[in-house]
Amino acid sequence: MTALPKPPPTTPGVDRDDAPFDAADSSRPQRAPRPKDAATLILVRRRLGVEHEVLMGQRAKGHVFMPDKWVFPGGRVEREDALAPAHAELSLETEHLLRKEGCRRKPRAFALAAVREVFEETGLVIGRHGGPPGPAPRGWEAYAMLNAAPELDKLAFIARAVTPPYRPRRFDARFFLADAGAVLLDDRPVKGDLELLHTEWFTLEQAFGLDLPNVTRFVLGEVRARLTGERLRPPFLRWTRQGHVMERL
Repeated sequence: MTALPKPPPTTPGVDRDDAPFDAADSSRPQRAPRPKDAATLILVRRRLGVEHEVLMGQRAKGHVFMPDKWVFPGGRVEREDALAPAHAELSLETEHLLRKEGCRRKPRAFALAAVREVFEETGLVIGRHGGPPGPAPRGWEAYAMLNAAPELDKLAFIARAVTPPYRPRRFDARFFLADAGAVLLDDRPVKGDLELLHTEWFTLEQAFGLDLPNVTRFVLGEVRARLTGERLRPPFLRWTRQGHVMERL
């Protein structure tokens, strides 16, 4: 287990969801809320003559959680996500890693939630043609109309992070990485009214220059290391009374 350096102090009331644990904060809840499961998918592509790019979107000013920040597509895991069909399941190794340090859901639920969130937030479809017959789980109706299903074995689990305690909104997020060319049904969005603003592809250098949440910046570093050939076990980030700690799963 490694203790990480504390980030710079934050102004009270600003980016509270991204701030470190502060025992002296009199406005914090009396009890730390239980984190809600969440999942994120980082899409990477490489065009001819261009270094690797990642897909990111900017959260709207009206969002109560990290407004204006640039993030990877992702969101809360829903109960029905575990029921969505797939052409291929997660590898046994990935399932094992997702179960480490406690897991209240089937591992596939996290990967499928990431697929659904990419669709809802960007309009991009993770999957290939040939969706199974029958009714779709709640929340998957629009995706099912495209006659597609994802291949979960193409998603690599690369990180897990828990929002600091005593924040009004807490998430236990799993981050996946995938090659856009291998997992996208099409590289053009299929619907409008998307949840993320200004969705764009950025080189890694450009992405590091954006206004990023702390955890997004850390995970982007993990992406860069993997793309340069490093073999890393997924990090698990969480907060304790002694500060921010990280261990590899």
